[in-house]
Amino acid sequence: MTIQPISSSASYTADRSWLAGMHGTDSTETITCDITKFTKDVHYQASTDSTQPYSRLLSGVPVGRVTASGLFGPYDPAAADGRQVLAGLIFAETLFAPTQTKVAAALLWHGTVRTAKVPGGGIDPSKIVPSAAAAQIRFV
Repeated sequence: MTIQPISSSASYTADRSWLAGMHGTDSTETITCDITKFTKDVHYQASTDSTQPYSRLLSGVPVGRVTASGLFGPYDPAAADGRQVLAGLIFAETLFAPTQTKVAAALLWHGTVRTAKVPGGGIDPSKIVPSAAAAQIRFV
């Protein structure tokens, strides 16, 4: 009897076309995201690969901090829970298990971003309310 091990690998390349420059990428912060607030196929991609069951939180998703929990959710200028203040954008794609509700991610809070390339249809800088707690992002 012969045992033949089988292995496979998959690699993903983050789409950072939203990033207009490298400025600020060396000083990202670690945050915890509340995945229940994010929308499938807008903010994250669910796995369709049975050998790789992890979903991917997309790079470039704008986020705000939920005041009550301290966790981060998708930025929404119409929200009233703290997410109306732009904290920054998810810098690197992050894998998470299907049952996971909290996910650590890198936050780009300082830099230059291409508005039209932000996942989910872009971002409208005119709706971003200036705040001392807000991200220091220049939109082009």
